[in-house]
Amino acid sequence: MNVNIYYGGRGIIDDPTLYVLGKMQEILEELRVNVARYNLYEYKNTIPTLPQTLKDADGIILATTVEWYGIGGYMQQFLDACWLYGEKEKIARIYMCPVVMSTTYGEREAKLNLSTAWEILGGLPCSGICGYIENTVTLEMNEQYSRIIEKKAENLYRTISQRMASFPASNQVVKQKVAVPKTTNLTPQETEQLSQYVSDDSYVQRQKQDIQELTSQFQGIMNEEGADSEEEYLAAFRRCFRPQAGFDADYAINIEEKKKKLIISVKGPKMECYYGTAEEPDVEMQMNRAAMEDIVSGRMTFQRAFMSGAMKTKGDFKILRTLDQIFLFEERRL
Repeated sequence: MNVNIYYGGRGIIDDPTLYVLGKMQEILEELRVNVARYNLYEYKNTIPTLPQTLKDADGIILATTVEWYGIGGYMQQFLDACWLYGEKEKIARIYMCPVVMSTTYGEREAKLNLSTAWEILGGLPCSGICGYIENTVTLEMNEQYSRIIEKKAENLYRTISQRMASFPASNQVVKQKVAVPKTTNLTPQETEQLSQYVSDDSYVQRQKQDIQELTSQFQGIMNEEGADSEEEYLAAFRRCFRPQAGFDADYAINIEEKKKKLIISVKGPKMECYYGTAEEPDVEMQMNRAAMEDIVSGRMTFQRAFMSGAMKTKGDFKILRTLDQIFLFEERRL
C-alpha cells in the first residue's frame, strides 16, 4: 500500500500540523505502508508536476495549517494543478484524508474545503482531523490527542485496504454537468511535459520575453499605420468647404483614436486643415472616430453631435454653429 502526504504549510518549527503528520506517518509505517512525504513549500517551483506523483498512490493525506484564513496558497496551487493536469481516472480511485490544524479560526471550514475539492476532482474523501492548537507542546503532552491521531491513521489504513464504498455526493453530479474542464486531447505524456513547462521558470521567462517583443513589433506597425492615416478626413473637409465672406475662425478637433489634433483654420475664402497643434483656437472639440465618420459622411451635423453628447465642445458656440454652414457634408449623399 502506498500513501502520499502533501503538506501545504510553511514548515515552521512550532506548526502543530507537522506533529500530527509525523505521528500518522509513524503509525502507517508500522503497518508496513510505503509513505512518501511532499512538503509543498520545497516544491513551490514545480507544484504543477506533482499530480504525476499520484499515479502509484492508493491514498493520500492533504495537510495544511490555517494561520490566518483558508488552506493556504501552496495547497491551493496543488489542487489547481490536480484539476488541470491530474489524471481524473486515477484520482477517482484514491482515498484522501484531510488534516487541518489551526492557530486561529477556520480549521473546520478548511477541512471541508479540502474534502469538497477532492470530491469535485472525483476522488474519495475519508474522515480527517481538524483542531485548534494554540501551543504545540499541549498537543505533544496530551495522550488523548495522540490516541485520536493513531485511530485516524488506522482508520485510513482500513479504509484503503478494504476499499470501503461511500455514498455519491451531489457535487459529483454538479461537476459532471457544469464544472467539466475543457478537453485538451493530450496524452498523459504530453500533459506531463506541459506541466513541466509550466513549472520551468526559465521557459516561462523566455515566453514572456517573446510576447513582449511581439507586442513591441505590433505597436510599431500600429504607429506606422497611424502616421500614414494623418491624411484621413482632410480631403473631405477640403472638398465640402463653402466659404463665407468675412468669416475667420480656428477649430481644433481631438479625435480620441489619434495622437494629433485635426486643426481647421478658416480665413475668409481660404481654408487650411492639417494634423498638429494650434494656439488658442476659437473652438475645441472632442469626439471618437465613429462620431467623426458620421459627420463627414453626412449622417450627423456638428450641432447634432454636440446636442446628443457624441461631441464635447469648449469655446464660442456661435462659431461652432457656423461649422455646419461652411462644411456641407450632406452633399456627399447626392
